[in-house]
Amino acid sequence: MSGVPGMSRPDHATLRFLVFSGSLRAGSLNSSLARLAAKVITANGGDVYLGSLSDFDAPSYDADVEQADGLPPGAQALRERLEMCDAFVIASPEYNASVPGGLKNVIDWVSRYRPQPFNERHCLLLSASPSMVGGNRGLWALRVPLEHLGARVYPDMFSLAQAHSAFDGDGGLGNDHLRVRFESTIADFMDLVEASIHYPCIKRAWVEFLGEAPDPAIDRVDRA
Repeated sequence: MSGVPGMSRPDHATLRFLVFSGSLRAGSLNSSLARLAAKVITANGGDVYLGSLSDFDAPSYDADVEQADGLPPGAQALRERLEMCDAFVIASPEYNASVPGGLKNVIDWVSRYRPQPFNERHCLLLSASPSMVGGNRGLWALRVPLEHLGARVYPDMFSLAQAHSAFDGDGGLGNDHLRVRFESTIADFMDLVEASIHYPCIKRAWVEFLGEAPDPAIDRVDRA
């Protein structure tokens, strides 16, 4: 796994994160946000693979092509990276108040693989936009297919409004309040991933707290 230089946190068990932007555009604000997220994850002791949607770009989904040739190279690359990582982070733009077509397309391709790699993986959604809503509507739309596929999408999403003027010369956030919120959101997400990976009894206890015996087919928890 390739890391971004940063200060490690020795008390944090090493976790592997895939971080990528949902934009193909050179100079994308969401690519800048993805790079910043990778730095914060590394600073908190995580191991990062920083990619981009161009690494995973794929032709429009076609069931005939899938039957004849299987997954295209871009979708295979995303599937492999997901399987190598404990969790993933997407910084996605908002297109017409929804999900970018290229991002949704590669999710559709990868969802055809078995075992389906989004299932049970934790996910954090970020967005950046010059608008006042920061691309947040697109993230709500992106939650739908990911949660349908079994990804554990973190409740707190981070949307950076007026992002064209939010970054400083070093690629960080110039506003101290936003910087603290961004870093704490990522650190809290990492803590949840660590608890899920290293303390699966927490997941089982939560289901049992609801008054039901855990069923792996429904609750996505281990019996053992």
